[in-house]
Amino acid sequence: MSTDWKNNLYYGENMKILRDFIPDESVDLIYLDPPFNSKATYNILFKEQDGKAPASQVQTFEDTWHWNQDTEYTYQEIIREGPEKIAALIQSLHNFLGPNDMMAYLTLMAIRLVELGSVLKSTGSIYLHCDPTASHYIKLVMDGHSSFSRQTAMLTEEWNAKLSQQANGTLLSTAEVDFSTTGHP
Repeated sequence: MSTDWKNNLYYGENMKILRDFIPDESVDLIYLDPPFNSKATYNILFKEQDGKAPASQVQTFEDTWHWNQDTEYTYQEIIREGPEKIAALIQSLHNFLGPNDMMAYLTLMAIRLVELGSVLKSTGSIYLHCDPTASHYIKLVMDGHSSFSRQTAMLTEEWNAKLSQQANGTLLSTAEVDFSTTGHP
């Protein structure tokens, strides 16, 4: 794999980019702010040249999660090909939660976390700002991945406030901080 991926901006489905263009253990820092399950549709906001709002907007994404055929396919891919611990966890969560919206979110996040864990350097860090209703499940997924299991901490609201104005679920995994002695990142 060439090093042409450096200093490039990729647009589109991140799974293809992660799998096809980013070499394993090549990334120092990942900040991930995936859609929350806000059940809203987001549009690109722009104005006409005269400054007036246009008659229509361009829809960028619908922030809802649904268990469907694509999610089922991704779930089966995790079970067949994912890391053993994550496959077992996702299967257990599926048995517990059933094929619902939360399970769809966890499935789609888990497959991406597997890929992100592959490209993250052993000395790297990942910051994941996620839906607070799912953060405890996402932490379990991260704990099951060898790239993240060395240190994963859910940042408290106090630390979230220092990092951003919104104190939502933020997970940090890093090789550089020993949370057992500091108590906080």
